[in-house]
Amino acid sequence: MTNHPDQHRRRSIRLPDYDYTTTGAYFVTICAHEHRCLFGDVMDGRVRLNEAGMVVQAVWDELPVHYPHVEIDTFVVMPNHVHGIIILTDSPVGAAPRGRPNNCGQARGPAPTMSLPDVVHRFKTMTTKRYTDGVKQSKWPPFDKHLWQRGYYEHVVRRTDKMNCIREYILQNPLCWEFDRENPHLDKSGGPL
Repeated sequence: MTNHPDQHRRRSIRLPDYDYTTTGAYFVTICAHEHRCLFGDVMDGRVRLNEAGMVVQAVWDELPVHYPHVEIDTFVVMPNHVHGIIILTDSPVGAAPRGRPNNCGQARGPAPTMSLPDVVHRFKTMTTKRYTDGVKQSKWPPFDKHLWQRGYYEHVVRRTDKMNCIREYILQNPLCWEFDRENPHLDKSGGPL
């Protein structure tokens, strides 16, 4: 393999040597590609989701239905990004997706272990599919190549007091949109345009 030191290399923000299948809570932020505001807007400190934003919310809400060892916590859809807490739990042996009996064609035995990157990838895949359907069927604004940015931000939540602070941050995020660095209408000096 040829080494090209002059080529741009993506720096990973993942913790080295951390096992992202570990049971616990993870705070994630996922941004729309090119920070495009595709999911609604914020007025008077409240998020007003459009149809696409409602789809993003619905996919988040469905994660535990499709993945039994995934729980969801506080979440907000912003105009061009989402913040949420994903909790990976121990999966019971022989678990089937919720609402399905164990004998409906599913493999028996332990459920496959999902990592945080797996959950985020599936969230992005499901929302992209549904958004693409909305573009085709309901003339939603198209996106250029990708709905979501390639990476995402994550933080391993290790303490209850930190979890409560993160929940509060997520809930208060719409109130701070006017000064949010993800807001494309923010003046470079730090204030609204």
